[in-house]
Amino acid sequence: MADSANETTRYPFTAFNFAVEIDVPGVSSQVCSASFQECDGLEMTMDVKTIREGGNNGQQLRLSGPLNFGTLTLKRGMTATFDLWDWFSAVLNKPSLRADAEVVVFAADGSTERARFLLKRCVPIKLKAPALNAKDGTVAIEELQLAYESLTLKSSKSSSNGFGFSASLSVSAGVSIGG
Repeated sequence: MADSANETTRYPFTAFNFAVEIDVPGVSSQVCSASFQECDGLEMTMDVKTIREGGNNGQQLRLSGPLNFGTLTLKRGMTATFDLWDWFSAVLNKPSLRADAEVVVFAADGSTERARFLLKRCVPIKLKAPALNAKDGTVAIEELQLAYESLTLKSSKSSSNGFGFSASLSVSAGVSIGG
């Protein structure tokens, strides 16, 4: 059994090495090759339902409710293709067109995969070009936002997490969409 504390010391989780891969089934296994400086919105929130028993004023019951998922926001991207723009346009003609995406997090060495977040049934909801200015050398995509229907953490190693189920974890460095 691996010593997870020792592994985290050797390969700490860092926020600067990541990759983003987008697969649109039936259209392309790689929507595009792009790099982004920021990735935000890997989140899920559980609604809590509160129940009060009659006559028990000093206690309440808290029940877990449905999950809500965030919006993945990718900022300051660069790409040599128009695949993201084409995908956004294709969704207008076929609203049921969805993609699966993976955000891969790498260790500081840039190659050891530490975690992989799987986002299912993604749809692009915002694609913003940067302000055009001839004296600036800005990048080609200012912001891309994806709404997703589920978020899962996949571990690179099958290990018990103490909750009676296994999780997989793998990560990659550098930001690359589909690439």
